[in-house]
Amino acid sequence: MSLYSALYAGVSGLSAQSSAMATVADNITNVNTIGYKGASAQFQSLVTGGSLTSSYSAGGVAATPKALISKQGLLQASSSLTDIGIDGSGFFVVRSSADANGAIAYTRAGSFTTDPSGYLRNTAGYYLMGWPIDSKGVAVNDGSLSSLQPIRPNALTGAATPTTSIQIRANLDSTAEVTGYDRAKFIDGTLKPQFSRPVEIHDAQGSSHTLTFNFFKTDANQWKAVVTSEAGDVTQVNDVDVVDGIIGEYDVSFNADGSLKLPLDTGTPPMPIPIIPKLTLEYANKAGSVPITFDLGSNNGLTGLTQFGSTSALLSSTIDGGMLGTVASVKISDTGIVSAIFDDGTSRAIYQIPLATFQNPDGLTRISGNAYLVSQESGNVAINAAGLAGSGKISASMLEASNVDLAAEFSNMILFQRAYSASSKIITTVDDMLQEVSNLKR
Repeated sequence: MSLYSALYAGVSGLSAQSSAMATVADNITNVNTIGYKGASAQFQSLVTGGSLTSSYSAGGVAATPKALISKQGLLQASSSLTDIGIDGSGFFVVRSSADANGAIAYTRAGSFTTDPSGYLRNTAGYYLMGWPIDSKGVAVNDGSLSSLQPIRPNALTGAATPTTSIQIRANLDSTAEVTGYDRAKFIDGTLKPQFSRPVEIHDAQGSSHTLTFNFFKTDANQWKAVVTSEAGDVTQVNDVDVVDGIIGEYDVSFNADGSLKLPLDTGTPPMPIPIIPKLTLEYANKAGSVPITFDLGSNNGLTGLTQFGSTSALLSSTIDGGMLGTVASVKISDTGIVSAIFDDGTSRAIYQIPLATFQNPDGLTRISGNAYLVSQESGNVAINAAGLAGSGKISASMLEASNVDLAAEFSNMILFQRAYSASSKIITTVDDMLQEVSNLKR
């Protein structure tokens, strides 16, 4: 009897509208949840038969929830240096615990803070994962989740890092007397450099070593740079034994305007050759080291060595490496680089935050804590740096707000409430009609 199908249709309407109201309730209660992605109810008709020639049998309606995970939420400014948001597609890779047994999940809730153990963790308890940056400033992306580590800036407290870069800006007096350079006389002390300055570098154990830059004027606009170490401190340079403490001897040329003139290679186009090449030092204490890059200025530039008619002087020097102090704070850049800022004011890049992307992010499985798991509908995960391969950009000191439209949710609430009342009216009306059928027996 069609009356019974109408009754069942009314019941399906109650169930569908109840499910739709549940999505509204979830959206409204999470309107202030950072990174929350709303859900909407999609209705579909249920049909019991395709023929309409004789009688009609009602099928009813079903509600299917649809996640709006790919919908961007508004980015809002935050005062915390460790708060991060994503502008575009992608998710932060997180883990439920700091150890390897924690389950991998994905989230856009970027309200991360340092926990008592020094890890970056969001308010839901998920630990932020990243690629570790080595001493050369390189983070390797091999596309594997196993290469990611929980970000723990405080682990660097008390660690040591070797010197990898020496940058010097100095002026050499153009009016200085031409003395030439004689290695033997320099070693026995009878020839003094016109200008000399020491710099302090560090090995992999944090021990300090002194390199001295000595400059001899050999001709007009021509100088000889001789780099020396303390006696017996450096034993080899690029696998060559150090004799008399001399690390190397290098020619320095200047243009007529006092700017630095670098030699050029034979390439097309010719490229400038650094005055001092990369040097790997072997120390007497057998501590480890890495190749050191020397930056004495650019070709035809005034940012390094110059030659003007004023007193020779060291204007500035920048040398990395040394013992790391206590981590005072953590900063995350717009490119996803996590830097530890130490109590002495120095900083060091330690991790790079990747972003995970999916072919169908709306197909991810939702879990508690505003996070998601990979599902068959979402497709496999792809891990890349921010801004690459379709991933969005990381916005530092920003948080992504919920993508829920409160006005639209209240409008939907009215619609679902009225539809629920109408469905219940169907049931009561069919009940009255069935009662009339029963009364025919009297």
